[in-house]
Amino acid sequence: MATIKDGVELIDAKPVPRPGRWASAIVAAILAAMAAHALVTNANFQWQVVSQWLFSRSILQGVLFTIILTILAMVVGTALAIMMAIMRQSVNPVLRWVAMAYIWFFRGTPIYTQLIFWSLLPTLYPKLSFGVPFLGSLWGWELTFDTATYFTPFWMAFIGLGLNEGAYLAEIMRAGLLSVSKGQWEAATALGMPRATIFRRIILPQAMRVIVPPIGNETISMLKTTSLVTAVPFTFELTKVATDYGSQTLLPIPFLVVAAIWYLVITSVLMIGQARLEAYYGKGSTNSTSRTSRRRKRKRNSSRQEAINAAHTTPDGNSGEWTP
Repeated sequence: MATIKDGVELIDAKPVPRPGRWASAIVAAILAAMAAHALVTNANFQWQVVSQWLFSRSILQGVLFTIILTILAMVVGTALAIMMAIMRQSVNPVLRWVAMAYIWFFRGTPIYTQLIFWSLLPTLYPKLSFGVPFLGSLWGWELTFDTATYFTPFWMAFIGLGLNEGAYLAEIMRAGLLSVSKGQWEAATALGMPRATIFRRIILPQAMRVIVPPIGNETISMLKTTSLVTAVPFTFELTKVATDYGSQTLLPIPFLVVAAIWYLVITSVLMIGQARLEAYYGKGSTNSTSRTSRRRKRKRNSSRQEAINAAHTTPDGNSGEWTP
């Protein structure tokens, strides 16, 4: 029987049944329960050793160094990426070719190979000099120092990671900048705004909608790439610490589980931060489809519809329907 409210016959709408959705959910739940049972009940994982070492001082130190390496490498890579993305779009052909050569080299060689070369830097260049090119040594305007003294494994690790990451981030940055219409530049230029202000206040905030998701993926990837700094060698990173203790105690599996748990925890935090950034830079976008934004929009629309109905401003006593 139809329901009448305020003189309007309301449709008794029913949701379309979707048995496939329930069936797939049940199958996924069963598979997840089987996987969890296989992990928890398998004595070979030695969960008592995992719980004993999960918060040990050495493991926490490895976690700290891993986070520091990730942050520093991403900072270096982001700074280089912004510079290279701008150079790629420069009208100066020299700047374009320099940026393309940098991206070509660091994307074309494996990161592990690059880190090995960084470890050999003191052998290749025992001393480094800074001064006027070709003339500094003649005029005495040259600063020379031992490479091994200042380029420690930690420095070589995050510089090597940052230089490699900058090549990948440069293309992400360039794609984000190209996603902004040229009309934005032209309109801001017509208003007399400086190019630096245009980039900082207009172009970059709009480009961030495109840039944030892939940068989030690159950050998570960098977190795991830090395990390769043993090539430098840097021995205080999480994976290296876990494998060393596993070798010493002849219990490699529980220590690898400890490392995996910490990687998952840090990755989860990074994913939450990425989602917050996407929501922040996606404000006002018609493509914003996050669950929270949809819920807020439905609540706001419902409140407005109730206000329209309560005002009785529609003709013939019929309630109007507000549409966004």
